[in-house]
Amino acid sequence: MVVDDEQDIKLLFEQRFRKEIKTGQVAFLFAFSGEEARDYLQSNGTENVNKILSDINMPGMNGLELLKWIKQNYPELKVAMITAYGDQNNYNQAVEYGCDDYMTKPIDFDKLKEKVLK
Repeated sequence: MVVDDEQDIKLLFEQRFRKEIKTGQVAFLFAFSGEEARDYLQSNGTENVNKILSDINMPGMNGLELLKWIKQNYPELKVAMITAYGDQNNYNQAVEYGCDDYMTKPIDFDKLKEKVLK
């Protein structure tokens, strides 16, 4: 699941993972807010989600709040935080809340593919 308030992230991921999506190696769910991701997990659990890639800076429930909620409710779920800002405080808080990976934008899609496909 990709969580980002920027709607164009969906098209970007679909373009960059076109081959992997077409061959069935990966499928993406998209949530455009922390609340939407939380509501999906509350309604559907983690059966169709094995990893979450979440932006940090979003209106409403931000990515760090979402991370904290996920780790309290689904501690086995892998969560990677993605941010446009190399902010040490955000990094420290993400680690404290249990993030499994931390990346800065622009996303290196070659590295991201390796992480997603393993």
